[in-house]
Amino acid sequence: MKVLHISAECYPAAKAGGLGDVAGALPKYLTTADCPATVIIPKYHTKWITTQEWEEVYKSSFELGSTPISFSIQKLINGELGFPLYVADIPGKYDRPSVYLDENGKGFKDEVERSLCFQQATLHWVNQLNELPQVIHCHDHHTGLVPFMMKHCPIYNRLENIPSVFTIHNAEYHGTFGWEKVQNLPLFDGRVGGLLDWDRAINPLAAAIKCAWKLTTVSPTYMNELQLSSGNLSPLLKQEYTKSVGILNGIDAQVWNPQTDHLIAENLKRSFKTFKEKNRQALTAKFTIPNKLPLITFIGRLAGEKGAGLLAPMIERFIAEGNKAAFIILGTGEPQIHSQLKQLEQSYPEAVNVALEYNEQLAHQLYAGSDFLIMPSKVEPCGLNQMYAMRYGTIPVVRAVGGLKDTVIDIASSNGRGIQFTHLNVADGVVALERAAALYQTKKTFEAVRTSITKVDFSWENSAQQYIDLYDSLIAMAN
Repeated sequence: MKVLHISAECYPAAKAGGLGDVAGALPKYLTTADCPATVIIPKYHTKWITTQEWEEVYKSSFELGSTPISFSIQKLINGELGFPLYVADIPGKYDRPSVYLDENGKGFKDEVERSLCFQQATLHWVNQLNELPQVIHCHDHHTGLVPFMMKHCPIYNRLENIPSVFTIHNAEYHGTFGWEKVQNLPLFDGRVGGLLDWDRAINPLAAAIKCAWKLTTVSPTYMNELQLSSGNLSPLLKQEYTKSVGILNGIDAQVWNPQTDHLIAENLKRSFKTFKEKNRQALTAKFTIPNKLPLITFIGRLAGEKGAGLLAPMIERFIAEGNKAAFIILGTGEPQIHSQLKQLEQSYPEAVNVALEYNEQLAHQLYAGSDFLIMPSKVEPCGLNQMYAMRYGTIPVVRAVGGLKDTVIDIASSNGRGIQFTHLNVADGVVALERAAALYQTKKTFEAVRTSITKVDFSWENSAQQYIDLYDSLIAMAN
């Protein structure tokens, strides 16, 4: 392998958000571009993982503090992903059906220990390989201590000169824990302990920012935003700006292809108008969608960072002011937002439909059958949903933040792709929805916009090449 990706998620094996999509697509496109990439994740007991065949390639143990931890590294036998996939099987730690949350929707109480076990098991395996990877690419705080351990823990001394890349997919989560748990890390020289510390705690995200050879984020605007307004990490990110770069994520154009997508009712053939009409019609079997009204959809986590708390008041004011549209909201998340949306649905059953679930097939069908996708995000490092939507001719309505600002040019411009709004409030959101409804009534312009956005190239090839150039520069530096 040239590049080893270490991640907590990887589609289709284990996915909770955009991290899973990236870790499942980027290695495939790197490998296609003659940059062999491999992925390792924990061995969860997700439905996909438990139905695959695995070959054990390494078995060992280490001590987490004074607790012995046995583990094995297993390789996926089926090679249909387009890259080798490995899992770290750590009994008692990851053999659970969910990636991050228990059956009550709460985070696992042993998350710190789980993360430390996965990172150390992975490095134990890599450290004994006959042929080491040329680059180790880590993703988010779950792998944030890897660059530090590679460089400063003598047990992994074979890895200290391998370049490390760390990608921040979401800087909202740091993985912070107290110094009383430092004994759960391998031995290191106490004089470098400051590299782990941020605000008098061990902060894996901060440690990765300090220790990785190169720091990336998933869009250029998100990198700029983090340096200006990421709370207590902003000074550190400004300090490390010389090794930082924003590379916009791509989407897997083989999975998200309206011509071949097996999860939608009607594939795109000759007539784009027929494609949209048939897929909208397929949604009427499950939802109330009045004819001749724009269909506006939200797909994603019902969480504050996604601006989901604005959805109910925004839609309610939009309707109360006499505007007409149909809405479908798909997702799960915070109980309070669930309650708001269910109440909204009860108040406006002829206009509002709510599906409180994670449903990949339905998500595809919504992209294909909707007219607009609303993304009122508080934070959006890159955003993939707006790219999926455009691929299927669904016009994004987005807050101008992070990757949304980079990818959705407002229709006020000649090459516009969607509708932007600036402030995270109900008033701005309602104006954006009103602009969408007005565009829908201007049929010629509406058809021109939604046809043109299907031709925008958001594929991984360009992004993958940027990563390859980055890897090659680091390899040259290491040599």
